[in-house]
Amino acid sequence: MLVAETTIKEALQKYFGFNSFKGQQEAVVKNVLDGHHSFVIMPTGGGKSLCYQLPALMMEGTAIVVSPLIALMKNQVDAIRSTYGDDSVAHFLNSSLNKSEIQRVKKDVEDGKTKLLYVAPESLNKQENLDFLLENKVSFFAIDEAHCISEWGHDFRPEYRKLRPMIDSIGDHIPIIALTATATPKVQQDIQKNLGMSDATLFKSSFNRDNLYYEVRPKVNVEKEIIRFVKSHQGKSGIVYCLSRKKVEEIAQLLQVNGINALPYHAGLDAGMRARHQDMFLMEEAEVIVATIAFGMGIDKPDVRFVIHHDIPKSLESYYQETGRAGRDGGEGVCVAFYSYKDIEKLEKFLYGKPVSEQEIGRQLLGEMVSYAETSVCRRKFVLHYFGEEYDETSCSNMCDNCANPREKYEGKEIVNLLLKTIDDLKEKHKAKYLVNLLAGKLTNEIATYKHDKIEWFAAGKEHSEAVWNAAIRQSVIKNLLYKEVENYGILRLTDAGREFMKNPQSFTMLKEHDYSGMDDEEITLNTKGGSGAADENLFAMLKDLRKKISKEKGVPPFVIFQDPSLEEMATQYPVNEEELTKISGVGQGKAGRYGKPFLQLIKTYVEENDIERPEDFVMKSVVNKSGLKVHIIMNIDRKMTLDAIAKAKGISMEEMLDEMESIVNSGTKLNIDYYLDEVMEEESQEEVFDYFSEAESDDIEEALKELGDSYSEEELRLMRIKFYSEMGN
Repeated sequence: MLVAETTIKEALQKYFGFNSFKGQQEAVVKNVLDGHHSFVIMPTGGGKSLCYQLPALMMEGTAIVVSPLIALMKNQVDAIRSTYGDDSVAHFLNSSLNKSEIQRVKKDVEDGKTKLLYVAPESLNKQENLDFLLENKVSFFAIDEAHCISEWGHDFRPEYRKLRPMIDSIGDHIPIIALTATATPKVQQDIQKNLGMSDATLFKSSFNRDNLYYEVRPKVNVEKEIIRFVKSHQGKSGIVYCLSRKKVEEIAQLLQVNGINALPYHAGLDAGMRARHQDMFLMEEAEVIVATIAFGMGIDKPDVRFVIHHDIPKSLESYYQETGRAGRDGGEGVCVAFYSYKDIEKLEKFLYGKPVSEQEIGRQLLGEMVSYAETSVCRRKFVLHYFGEEYDETSCSNMCDNCANPREKYEGKEIVNLLLKTIDDLKEKHKAKYLVNLLAGKLTNEIATYKHDKIEWFAAGKEHSEAVWNAAIRQSVIKNLLYKEVENYGILRLTDAGREFMKNPQSFTMLKEHDYSGMDDEEITLNTKGGSGAADENLFAMLKDLRKKISKEKGVPPFVIFQDPSLEEMATQYPVNEEELTKISGVGQGKAGRYGKPFLQLIKTYVEENDIERPEDFVMKSVVNKSGLKVHIIMNIDRKMTLDAIAKAKGISMEEMLDEMESIVNSGTKLNIDYYLDEVMEEESQEEVFDYFSEAESDDIEEALKELGDSYSEEELRLMRIKFYSEMGN
């Protein structure tokens, strides 16, 4: 369909109110109107949607837009309806519609009113929908977020790989336009091959977003750092990305406590609340959204001023896509990622048990992410090179931390050589944490078991910190001197290049971290775990002193007796008998009977001496409908059923399962999970973690992760904490 240039520009003005196109938009629109396949690679904020919306409005028939997310479809449909001034012009067809709504959509398509029909690949695959489209005029197919087709893409969706047969079943020679904001050369080839459009005209815009500032910080005091950063950008819109739902809730609460209008967003919230939080962010009723990657695709908010990553993403493509949500209007966009290699190792553990090909892909993508985080070169140059684009780093204009504030370099040849020789001599049988402890001279149970405290490598590198040895391992992996076997739980092995390095050591540049310590904390509040806080600080202090005294008598850590939130609630509610005490969060009949008497006596005396007016009614904080779940868990653990099977039977995640188990043991009920622990953890590993909790001042898992290093996952530590509570406290 040939259209004069003036007609295209008139249509642009008529439908969108713009006088001119941006970048390659006009060329793409012409190509679609001419009936050719088009492959559009355009960064977030480049105006991809107009490339298919405008030709759809101009052409006869209905354009089918394949989109991966219901929220994304709704946003785009609302926007085009608003632009066009007619609700019939665009519809979506997905599982959120009822029968009458589906009938209305189909009638508008049949009547020729609908120019854009958004569908999910799952909906398109239904035979009734394929039959319906076969009977109606389809102008072209637009495959949005086309990287979902590729196993090498960051949001791989298997359903996307079935699109070509679906399109063929609807009709021959239907033009396709595939669009994505991120695609490496490998992903580009995969998309074109899978869609059978190797003859497509490629429209590739530069991936450079010159208004974005990129920075990577070490993950130290991360919560303070995030609060400090957001406060320094008061009144500006921002997104904080976290990997887990639990962390999303924690960070959102932290920001709220510190006077920042923040909201959580993750798949665990019901659809209504997610939509409400998203709308509040778009309408500027909330400054900050704290989210998992479930948030952001297609969110058309041009003035997001910062994007923070609490956790490093799984791939550089994910990172580029997520940071791309900042500064879409061309204004300020600050992108800060907090990096700890522990996070990478957690992500590596998620690969265990997956098919070898999937492990290989996942490991390579993570490797690129580590390289980006640890590089000393211009970060913009690194990102653009990843996407197959050359960039002169002198053009960066200090828009990344490495150009604005270069890190100090030092020679690491001797350090790396010592590391490689140690690994070689120990027959390549150990993980990073073990080697770091060995070289730094830290005697652990595992090192003692192997009697490696007697060999020459023990403490051979004690003049360097553990951080230096960890960095040496990571840099050696990046430089291909070492290889980490994911399927063998992270055991380090030498590569051919590593063996050559030992024979002929070369210069090896290492980098010092920037020092972010000593900065003003202003008035940052971090202790949000105690809920509303203790109303009576004097009583709270007295209860803590009593707990400490009893903990010494019983030989258990204070937190085993009652945790801080329970004491805070006691200092608010003033329970004076056992029945009232059991209504305090985290206090069950077992704990109330075992430890309650001296606490109740203290509270009763305090109330009488200070003429305290107690609250008349206690609020039962535990959710009543969860009691059945707790009984189910206790019974099935007694039967030695695996924990994942128990969780699956009740339709809950492992994280939710652990929450319930912690609630059970915190309330005084014993759970014997030795049968399960023996399957997932070595005996010496269990002993090491148990010993840690025996000596620790706090039961905080974050603290345990810091202290125990890279050897354990959060799940393993939580399981061991449950065992510890059961044996020591119950």
